[in-house]
Amino acid sequence: MIDTRLIAEWEVCSRILLALPEETTDWNYVLHEARNQFARLIQALTDNGEHCIVLCQNLAEAESLLSGCDSTLLTLVEAPYNDTWTRDYGPITVQRGDRIRSLDFGFNGWGLKFAADKDNLVNLFLHDNLLLDPGTYCNVREFILEGGSVETDGRGTLLTTSRCLLSPNRNGGRGKREIGERLKEYLGVEHILWLDHGALEGDDTDSHIDTLCRMAPDNIILFTGCRNMDDPQFEELLKMRAQLSLFRNMEGEAYNLVELPLPDPIFDVEGNRLPATYANYLVTERNLFMPVYDQPANDQLACQTVRIAFPDHKIVPVDCRTLLLQHGSLHCSTMQIP
Repeated sequence: MIDTRLIAEWEVCSRILLALPEETTDWNYVLHEARNQFARLIQALTDNGEHCIVLCQNLAEAESLLSGCDSTLLTLVEAPYNDTWTRDYGPITVQRGDRIRSLDFGFNGWGLKFAADKDNLVNLFLHDNLLLDPGTYCNVREFILEGGSVETDGRGTLLTTSRCLLSPNRNGGRGKREIGERLKEYLGVEHILWLDHGALEGDDTDSHIDTLCRMAPDNIILFTGCRNMDDPQFEELLKMRAQLSLFRNMEGEAYNLVELPLPDPIFDVEGNRLPATYANYLVTERNLFMPVYDQPANDQLACQTVRIAFPDHKIVPVDCRTLLLQHGSLHCSTMQIP
């Protein structure tokens, strides 16, 4: 029997998949601002040696927008898609034996909340246009799974949230046991940590793990904390921290918990709180791209904190305030493709 292993994000990263905001996406009301946001993000990625596959709907406009980026690190592709959150509809990568497999799970707009008919076909498009290495594509589209909903240490442990994966609008109300069996079958994980607490106001993903907690080398879990007892999120995040303290790895050891600060509240023009979080970073083999929100003290503390887990990585802050307007951040906008 060939062993399957879900790859940790920091292990291998040869390309990063993104999709530019277009008039046909939910960014149309702030299109100029949103395109500039993605241009800054892609500039930061390419300036630090990361190769980007960028989906767009007008090649000439994309070339103009990204003219300041190193063209040798850019692959621009015209493609149909609904929106820009490639983390959740891009391929999830496992290692099977000595080969990489790109798993194409079903995507239904975070439990039928938003249109996703084109997003759900993006991985087939990548396969058909040879943007995924030949022979790596694997169709598992009958099972709904978003990349932002799962975290791994690359050693057989999966961290996720019951609120998301057990949502009845994703996999028909299947229970924890059946969902767990599917995750073990598809991803090769042996040990699943189900987080039952933790939620951010404005989050419409049903508590994706990449907004709350992230696994890191050396038995570390970075998590979003809250020190303000008057914050409406305080109780949920406190319960989350308590549950994390009870988790054990496959060897029965407690995790080293490292607390990330919670950004000061950020609101949209209608007064709704947006789900700002420092846990939504992207880590590659050598870089860590940290979302920041023009909050110097919090931003600096977050960048210093992740160094505990990734001391040899270059920390690259990227202003992500515009991404918040559509309730996402940096990690949500990217998907690594080894």
